[in-house]
Amino acid sequence: MSDLQTIKNIGPAFEEQLIAAGIADAQTLRSLGPDAAYAMLLAAGNKPHFIGYYVLVMALQGRPWNDCKGAEKEALRIKFDALKANRTQNDTGIERELDAVGTGLIR
Repeated sequence: MSDLQTIKNIGPAFEEQLIAAGIADAQTLRSLGPDAAYAMLLAAGNKPHFIGYYVLVMALQGRPWNDCKGAEKEALRIKFDALKANRTQNDTGIERELDAVGTGLIR
């Protein structure tokens, strides 16, 4: 176990995803911030999921995952959609097609 699980809301499964994306420790995650870290998760082939994104944001703020509400959640949705759109723009044609049918990015 790395020290990633010392951050609120990060359990074993999320830790595995972060490590697989190249984020091996809590300091690296904090230095990257939620947007860059989430972009790395997407680049590593994780499917975009809004809840996962805002859980990461809340984790890095030391807040409970379900603390995100109202205007704050709406603003995070806009950021998430931009991250997701950027991911799609960087995909090759076959990767977009495979992702559309639910296989995720080729890695």
